[in-house]
Amino acid sequence: MIKKLTLTIDQSVIVKAKKLAQEKNKSISRIVEEYLRNVSSGSNTVEYAKPIESPITDSLVNMFTDTGKDCKALLEEALMEKHL
Repeated sequence: MIKKLTLTIDQSVIVKAKKLAQEKNKSISRIVEEYLRNVSSGSNTVEYAKPIESPITDSLVNMFTDTGKDCKALLEEALMEKHL
């Protein structure tokens, strides 16, 4: 059974974790789960979980990029394009 867990983590660690997750094409949740599974097993070897088949999610990875604009500016641009 999968449960939700909320963690409080330093912002700099979150930034690095997001970069790592993107490089490994995994979610941060998956990376944390693999780490905790490894630590709690008492094993020194790294065991990675089998990748989950998720073609829809995989197709969305890197689809959206942060342009640094706020939501209002993006909405205004979209409305201008729509009505021109």
